Amino acid sequence: MVRLPGRPATRLSRASGDTRASQTPGAQSSGHTSGRTAALRSAVSGRSVAGQVFVLQVVIVLLLVVSAVVAQVLQVRRDSDLEAQNRSLAVAESFANAPGTAAALRTPDPTAVLQPRAEAVRKATGVDFVVVMNTDGIRYTHPKPDRIGKKFVGTIGPALAGGTVTEHVNGTIGPLVQVVVPVKDAAGTVVGLVSAGITTAHVGGAADQTLPLLLGAAAAALALATAGTALVSRRLLRQTHGLGPYEMTRMYEHHDAVLHAVREGVLIVGDDGLLLLANDEAHRLLDLPADAERRSVLELGLDDETAALLASGRVATDEVHLVKDRLLAVNQRPTDLRGGPAGSVTTLRDSTELRALLGRAEVARERLNMLYDAGVGIGTSLDVSRTAGELATLAVPRFADFATVDLFDAVLNGEEPKPGTALRRAACAGIRKDCPLYPVDERIRFVATSPQARSLTTGQSVLVPRLRDASGWRAQDVERTDQVLAYGIHSLITVPLRAGSLVLGVANFWRAEKPQPFDAEELALAEELVARAAVSIDNARRYTREHSLAVTLQRSLLPRKLPEQGALEIAYRYLPAQSGVGGDWFDVLPLSGARVALVVGDVVGHGLHAAATMGRLRTAVHNFSALDLPPDELLGLLDELVGRIDQDEPAADGAAAITGATCLYAVYDPVSGRCTVARAGHPPPALVHPDGRVEFPEVPAGPPLGLGGLPFETVELDPPEGSRLVLYTDGLVEDRERDIDEGLDLLRDALRGTPGASPEDTCRAVLDRLPARPSDDVALIVARTRVLGADRVAEWQVPSDPAAVSQVRSAVTGQLADWGLEDLVFSTELILSELVTNAIRYGRGPIAVRLLRDRTLICEVSDRSTTSPHLRYAASTDEGGRGLFLVAQLAERWGTRYTPNGKIIWAEQPLP
Repeated sequence: MVRLPGRPATRLSRASGDTRASQTPGAQSSGHTSGRTAALRSAVSGRSVAGQVFVLQVVIVLLLVVSAVVAQVLQVRRDSDLEAQNRSLAVAESFANAPGTAAALRTPDPTAVLQPRAEAVRKATGVDFVVVMNTDGIRYTHPKPDRIGKKFVGTIGPALAGGTVTEHVNGTIGPLVQVVVPVKDAAGTVVGLVSAGITTAHVGGAADQTLPLLLGAAAAALALATAGTALVSRRLLRQTHGLGPYEMTRMYEHHDAVLHAVREGVLIVGDDGLLLLANDEAHRLLDLPADAERRSVLELGLDDETAALLASGRVATDEVHLVKDRLLAVNQRPTDLRGGPAGSVTTLRDSTELRALLGRAEVARERLNMLYDAGVGIGTSLDVSRTAGELATLAVPRFADFATVDLFDAVLNGEEPKPGTALRRAACAGIRKDCPLYPVDERIRFVATSPQARSLTTGQSVLVPRLRDASGWRAQDVERTDQVLAYGIHSLITVPLRAGSLVLGVANFWRAEKPQPFDAEELALAEELVARAAVSIDNARRYTREHSLAVTLQRSLLPRKLPEQGALEIAYRYLPAQSGVGGDWFDVLPLSGARVALVVGDVVGHGLHAAATMGRLRTAVHNFSALDLPPDELLGLLDELVGRIDQDEPAADGAAAITGATCLYAVYDPVSGRCTVARAGHPPPALVHPDGRVEFPEVPAGPPLGLGGLPFETVELDPPEGSRLVLYTDGLVEDRERDIDEGLDLLRDALRGTPGASPEDTCRAVLDRLPARPSDDVALIVARTRVLGADRVAEWQVPSDPAAVSQVRSAVTGQLADWGLEDLVFSTELILSELVTNAIRYGRGPIAVRLLRDRTLICEVSDRSTTSPHLRYAASTDEGGRGLFLVAQLAERWGTRYTPNGKIIWAEQPLP
């Protein structure tokens, strides 16, 4: 008999319907045989657990036996097939390599020689045939003579090549394996073929004789296994009393539910009022004695009302009973509702503890919600003050009535905190606005006895349950602390904002409306909240520092003021991005001949790397522009430079590499009024005519810098005097909310509304259409064109004759006199004499001289030669070589620029 824990054996016998305990010994003896027969019949029927086990084991044994037999049969067949192959191959090779076989094939009648030999070999080896054939497959031998001289049925190609052919075929004598091997002469030439074959039935006959023995052994094993299974099932039948799976499962679940009820007391009382079972929780709630089971419930020392309820067995639902100092909710049901034993089952629940537990669970749930909200609600931006405000806002009113965050000034600026310095109130939140606490932005220096100072010094949190009794806190500011106490604030928690070894400041939580002071559990919650916020504040501090460094670097690389020039009236704007630092830049570069170059560019990417690359590109443009290169050639040099930068500086630590840049380069000539433009992947310029008409000239885009492979193209524009050229970066016309086409339309509308406006007013009107902090950097240049009038330009053609130099000097002297520049006559004559003489001596005609009166006096000498003179120091014995040295001494600047037709040597002198 199987005895379940906690239940009497006699009880289990009644539940299972076992009546054999009441039989007399004589009855037991007389019914022994019939009992075994009934048990065996029950086992075989499969309705009981024992029967199901018996059937399952028999099926498993039968499957194993069948599997073994099938495996043996398959193995026998495989071995037969392998034996047939090996025997056929051995016979064929032996006959093919036998002495005289190759020679017999060359005789006039090979059949006469080979047929007797083949038949003798066939009979001796037990194969079904040995066939010798020539290379065309015509048989010389065969067991049936009528088939000699006919074509062999099978594959002979590989054998003719010197190989061996093994085939499984269905012949007239049944399934067989045949092998074809070559017959080679002494030179290794295939002179014939030999085929041997045997049916698999002949090979496997011996193995098939073992199959009856195998089946007999399998049947014996099945019989033994079935007998053993029957014995095991009979034993199991006795142990389970013939119960089926459902009845045993129901009994176990009923008993297990009683024993393992959680946080509820469970009692089972019989119909005679005896306590049959009481779990541990029932013992605790009712304070039952250790030997309470099998005793009457009226004798357990319970109060009369509760004892009467348990003894009565009546149905009760959530009846509340006061048992000693506990308020219990009692539920009671009979156990015989579904044919079970008579009695009742009672459950007890301590409603007092349940209420307290629910309260604690609600508090714990709220704290978990706060921590979750802190994880997703604090640190949504990389702004230190905003992050501090998110901490204060989260804590009020769920945790505190007022919350303040005080940070070191250095932290707000992105630097590491400096202990001993004053703090600044970065955030304050509360249930009311009239709180007398220090306001936001107030600089605070806490006294040594205050909780905040102790937190900053020790790095530990401080709990002040009653502020009225905290003399150290009141010493901070007696007048203000009295106001705080009068306001109703009575408890404080101060937690340092720690990020690693750094203390960034303190967070203060104040309680006023809630009468209970803060406790140790709330201190732990405050520390957890502040710890999460401190990480976000430190991240924001680090970002602020890096962003400040990047912005400082970027601004230091941009032009601080525009150079002096007279060709264009220029205004500009630069707006950094809301987050991150880009690589936008612009420049205004005076060139020779009163010309001016305008540059706008944008490096792909953000951060210090982009800003540094922008500085390198700006420096490169300065250097390349000094060569007076056309815009397309200058962009080509920049393209090579950016490509080298990308190759030489791969991305480190997973950072994005600079993958190119865009640039627009324009050169404006005030003498001709012409503007030459080229761009590399940059947005096109805008041209605002004096009448307010706006157009975007068609300038070929070209690939971005750094991609290489394609040349750049230039476009020449002839804007009327007073027109405005508008150059910009893509941050002005493109962002996440609109594409570039929409941005260009908005820019057109902004420029159309400013006819006759100055460049400064145009910049203001354009930027008014942008958000206060754009998502990308914005660089904007507005340049109004000017034209150098004909009265300020003089030109002469010079013959290729040294005598013409004096004529040029005379003409220039007269022109300078007309301009009122007599003080520059001497130096200008020397400069022109040297430059014109060099052009006549070393250049090619035609030669021209041009004077420009701009901010400086510009002398230009042009010829068709591409050879540029260079400055050198002449020795004391040299007769020449001092001309350019004089030009360099007399002129403020001088140089050479190349044109499609030659070169121009120029020199500038400051006006008196």
